[in-house]
Amino acid sequence: MVCNYFDLTHAKATHKFIIELSGGLLGERDIFLLESVLEHIQSDLYYPEFEDKLTHLVYSVNKGHAFNDGNKRTSIALGGYFLEINGLGILGSKFISEMENIAVHVADNRINKELLHEVICSILIEEDYNEELQIKLIDAISIPIQPEDEEDNMF
Repeated sequence: MVCNYFDLTHAKATHKFIIELSGGLLGERDIFLLESVLEHIQSDLYYPEFEDKLTHLVYSVNKGHAFNDGNKRTSIALGGYFLEINGLGILGSKFISEMENIAVHVADNRINKELLHEVICSILIEEDYNEELQIKLIDAISIPIQPEDEEDNMF
């Protein structure tokens, strides 16, 4: 599958729109992290499949803290947009709905990148999470947040 990509200007505009719409603190912390993510997902060597690219995008924007606020919301919106520009817009609502619950657990270090990849693959190809994935998610979100994790997520 040949993928379409978006640039840093679009990502920053999306973040600004989200903050203006739902509140929060505008501004950038380390925008070069986001720029790097947008370049890396274009590498078929590192991210050969669409699901790999989408997972890296969502995970890295969520965890990278390129912005002062709204990183989880921005990761979801950019993931949805990536689906749309690649002809998978029909899955956008489902993706956004599912990721609203998942993104918090990614930020809290309960869902790692590997499990996020499984979730994203499921969203794209299955009607609902299979039983094995449901059990993995229950196990993951049952992990208590460690004090150092809470501190990391204050930004």
